[in-house]
Amino acid sequence: MSVATQRAFRRVNPLALAVLMVLWERPMHPYQISQTLKQRGKEGSVRINFGALYPVVESLLKQGFIEVVGAEQNGNRPARTVYRMTAAGAAEARDWMREWLSEPQKEYPRFMAALSFLPAVGPDEAVALLRHRVAALDERIAEIGELVTPVLSWLPEVLLVESNYETRMLEAERDFVAELAERIESGVLGGLSGWRAMTELAAQYPDGGVPPEVSDKFLEEWGMPKPPE
Repeated sequence: MSVATQRAFRRVNPLALAVLMVLWERPMHPYQISQTLKQRGKEGSVRINFGALYPVVESLLKQGFIEVVGAEQNGNRPARTVYRMTAAGAAEARDWMREWLSEPQKEYPRFMAALSFLPAVGPDEAVALLRHRVAALDERIAEIGELVTPVLSWLPEVLLVESNYETRMLEAERDFVAELAERIESGVLGGLSGWRAMTELAAQYPDGGVPPEVSDKFLEEWGMPKPPE
């Protein structure tokens, strides 16, 4: 595997970056790392799974980005290995941050995948599902506001920018979803007649297995190409 491939693979895991960021401050053992991230509310931006943390730490250790500096004993509990960042780790963390802040990456959200196959459900059901999503998005936006507003009085805004970003993204999604539901319900969405025809066709074959000749005829009427041979 090339160095470029290793780097690309390594940099897809936000938890690894989070570990480096925490160890930049001081040496810590893995449990302390996870608790520090949770204490600072990073669970909203990084998936903090304690079971996944140890493999990440081992990977960073193998890469030479962190090193063992000792062990911490607390009562009768097993000793906890303490790690610190190396000079190579500090350089990698800075380079990693520059890359992720400056270069947009194509991501594949579940919602986008569902939208790409929207005609799989009928228009009326789609409207109901989308409006349910709008309500859920409104709840999430309110939750973030309740969490962030109280700490703004003492926590610098720069430490909350990821929450501001999440709120803006959720608001944009909420507006898009609400508009899409309205366009479907009002009948102005392009291709709606074909969508309704597809829904009626699917109802004739509730267990799937639409005959190819029926499917091909429908695709032709809707102006869609047949699947490649």
